[in-house]
Amino acid sequence: MAEFEPAYERLLRAEGGYVNDPTDPGGETYAGISRRSFPQWPGWPLVEALKRDPDFPQVLGRDPQVQLQVRIFYEREFWAPLRGPELPSQRTAEFLLQMAVNLGARRAVRIFQRSCNLLNDQERLFSDLAVDGLIGPKTLGAVSRIVAAGWEEPLLQLLAIFQGERYIALVERDPALRRFLRGWLSRIEDGLTARRDRRSGPGDRESTLSPGPA
Repeated sequence: MAEFEPAYERLLRAEGGYVNDPTDPGGETYAGISRRSFPQWPGWPLVEALKRDPDFPQVLGRDPQVQLQVRIFYEREFWAPLRGPELPSQRTAEFLLQMAVNLGARRAVRIFQRSCNLLNDQERLFSDLAVDGLIGPKTLGAVSRIVAAGWEEPLLQLLAIFQGERYIALVERDPALRRFLRGWLSRIEDGLTARRDRRSGPGDRESTLSPGPA
């Protein structure tokens, strides 16, 4: 099964540190956590207190309480609802996590379910999934069958296409967002170029914006 720690480390490398760009749709953001989307995050009072530190914002990365709150946030708000520990592939789990963080969990799961259905020619692998944005036993079973059939790479490619399509729609609707497009696309590229020998667990080693919530 997929593990949270490597997925979390990869996510943090992509999301970066503290940003407060008034033109960014996410507004004030730390480690990918948008204050506009998640104003009740317990880490914000800690961030506010550390703004008085002369080494702000670098000090945030060294503060254990801030880092703990970041980890708790991603594990509770994204990894657990995505049922990350039950996903059959580390690589797919990591891609789905970054997509959920950047597109919203419900939107990302709907894309995930649509992609699974598209690969399910004549429903040979499973009965087509309801595209409801919720991961349950049927979605977990579907992705397990897709990975077992050797179709993980096409699945990830479909996820990337849908994620890129979402970013294009955002930029076409608001041209001021063009300055963020390359950064958003780099997250997709990072997911696709992740080590292909990363897999679900120690026993299987063959392969492996914050535009706001849905």
